[in-house]
Parts: sequence; C-alpha cells; structure tokens
Amino acid sequence: MTGFLRDVTALYNQISPVSVLEVGCGEGKLIRHLVNNARQAPDRVIASDLSLNKIESVLDSRITFQEASIYELPFEDNEFDLVVCCEVLEHLEEPSRGLSEVARVAGKGVLVSTPREPLWRVLNLCRGKYIRRLGNTPGHIQNFSQSELVALAGSQLRQLAIRAPVPWTIIMGQPK
Repeated sequence: MTGFLRDVTALYNQISPVSVLEVGCGEGKLIRHLVNNARQAPDRVIASDLSLNKIESVLDSRITFQEASIYELPFEDNEFDLVVCCEVLEHLEEPSRGLSEVARVAGKGVLVSTPREPLWRVLNLCRGKYIRRLGNTPGHIQNFSQSELVALAGSQLRQLAIRAPVPWTIIMGQPK
C-alpha cells in the first residue's frame, strides 16, 4: 500500500484541488489520507458510495459523506476540480459508463486506479488467498491489465500521468 498511497497522493497534489469528490469511497480511508496529506486543504470534500454502511466510525468533519451511484452522480457538470475513483471500476458491470459519469462531474482532473491483472491474481494466489477463485478478489467482476485501463481511461480522459506501483495502475487524466 505504501507505493499506492505515495503515488496517489503525489498525483492528487499536482492538481491542488479546491473541491474534491471521491466516488466509491468504501470505508473512507483514502479520502481521509488525501485530505490529511494535501499540500493545500480543499474547501469542499464529498465522499460517495452506493451505500455508506462501511464508513469507519471515526469521521472527519472536513468530509461530507453521501450515498450516490457512480452511474447517476447527483452533481453538476464540471462541479469538482478533482474526482477520485480508485479501486472501483473492477466492481462495475459497466465501467465505461461509470467512468463517463465521473468525467462529467470533473473540472480539472480524474484520478483513477485498478488492480493490475494478471499480477493482482498471482499475488493473491502467492498469499494463499481466493484459491478457488484463481486469485480473483470477491466482488471483482472486471479485470484490467495496465494497457486495458489506459485504453478505457483514454476513451474519456486526456491522460496526464500513469503510475504503476505493484500491483496497481493509477492514472491522472483530464476530462475530454
């Protein structure tokens, strides 16, 4: 996780966003990490997920949590300087549709990541995890190699940077 957090934080700080939306926030750990490590504190931070039942009990008053579907985000076009969508697309039936909606609400940048396949599965197997699923993490219904994520992102974003800390692919892009 160290390389992932280092690279995501560095890309986040390149934008220095005033307004941030995290889509698919899960427990809320990543958005709290980004806010705590931001060079410049954003004025507005919203973290969304389909359900907020996984949010950790220790909340950060700088972050507003909101239930929302990635397919129908309740925000205006270009409403946020930066939209963070990390470790989400591999869970979606329609990742292209989800990324399109993420790009719609982003003004300056989109920060997206997925596990890098087949490396992710191999590492899971080496750890003795998900053997019956051939290393595929439960809930992952899409699998992206680095080139596949780059191609998907390129359909919606002008790519500004690509990072590849093992075993992830992270892309910073600008909405087209």
